[in-house]
Amino acid sequence: MDHTAFDTDILIAGGGLAGATLALALVQRLPRLRVTVVEAFPLAPDAQPKDYQPSYDARSTALAWSSRLIYQALGLWDDLAPHATPIRHIHVSDRGRFGSTRMTAEEHAQDALGYVVDNRWLGLSLMQRLADLPQVQWQAPAKVVDVTPLAEGVSVRLDKSGGTVDLTAQCLVIADGGRSGLREQLGFRVEQTRYDQHALIANVSTSDPHRFTAYERFTDAGPMALLPRGGSRRAGQDSALVWTLDGDALDATLALTDEQRCERLQQRFGWRLGRFTRIGECSHYPLTLSTVQESVRPGIVLIGNAAHTLHPVAGQGFNLALRGLMALVDQFESAEMGQVPLGRIDVLNAYQAKHRQDWQDTVRFSDSLIQIFGARSPLLAAARDAGLVGMDLVPGARRWFAKRAMGLGRRSLRSDTEGLDK
Repeated sequence: MDHTAFDTDILIAGGGLAGATLALALVQRLPRLRVTVVEAFPLAPDAQPKDYQPSYDARSTALAWSSRLIYQALGLWDDLAPHATPIRHIHVSDRGRFGSTRMTAEEHAQDALGYVVDNRWLGLSLMQRLADLPQVQWQAPAKVVDVTPLAEGVSVRLDKSGGTVDLTAQCLVIADGGRSGLREQLGFRVEQTRYDQHALIANVSTSDPHRFTAYERFTDAGPMALLPRGGSRRAGQDSALVWTLDGDALDATLALTDEQRCERLQQRFGWRLGRFTRIGECSHYPLTLSTVQESVRPGIVLIGNAAHTLHPVAGQGFNLALRGLMALVDQFESAEMGQVPLGRIDVLNAYQAKHRQDWQDTVRFSDSLIQIFGARSPLLAAARDAGLVGMDLVPGARRWFAKRAMGLGRRSLRSDTEGLDK
């Protein structure tokens, strides 16, 4: 393929965690490619990971074990590890009932089932690595405002503070999040299921240490999760909270004082971590299951939350996105080896077919948890109690659930990681 026929090879609209990770994976796997990242926010070129000071209110991401393997193959894990809190145990329970199950990393002969990493630390680490790669060019602050199909690619118009810039590329990758304005502008059809619930996100402190345990607690008002925070060396007393509430309960909770919120949280979660002593700044958003069945067009592909958003209860959204973008890199590599234009529709259709089974399985896994544990029927409640107890007693069932949580389902990680560390 004649790379000089285009201004850039891959143009990524969105320089967040998914877009930046894709840029890093592309130039490591395919060093001849030129990658342009368009980001709406200005870059902070002087911000370095070594200057990072953890904030109590920092938002974080749960990385599955499979995601650790991806970042390890990208050569980034050593940078992330000092601030990555391992999840060595997962405790799943049904509030007010006897059913529960526990999973441990030791059962799988691994250091952890997953990790919790501050978003800003992950972002700074990616930025520092990308800054050293001449194949990656940034347009920031800038926004894609128009896309025109070409015979074997796309022409993209950027809106920048100094005017407009036109660029041609073999392929446009849309990675600007679940509220993607570009996706809507281009008319991609989004299928949505509204849960009529909201996620309240905050960091909390407890009187007892978390002992590197993640809690999934299902209640009659909706699921809640507590993920351990604080680094890799000490089992501290800080956790990241994801609390599912309906609209009225959300409004009532936001109207409370911090002390009253801790009391309300105590009532819902219980005393497994002792007393809740502090709750930080709260953010919230409505919960929907969003999927784009046809996420590719000639020269255009959606990835990450622009292609699918999940309920956060199982912490699968970003991990699914990582596996998807690695599948896309696989397909670009095959096209490059065959000297085929990267944005050709058969190339992108092959990517979608390769990733489809993974996202369908992950959507079913996450959504089924909500449907099963959200049901209030006494018969269903008794059945799920029996299921949790059975999972606790049957190692094979517990291992299956843990593999889903670790992102080690149907899709093999071999193609995700091979070749990246060479």
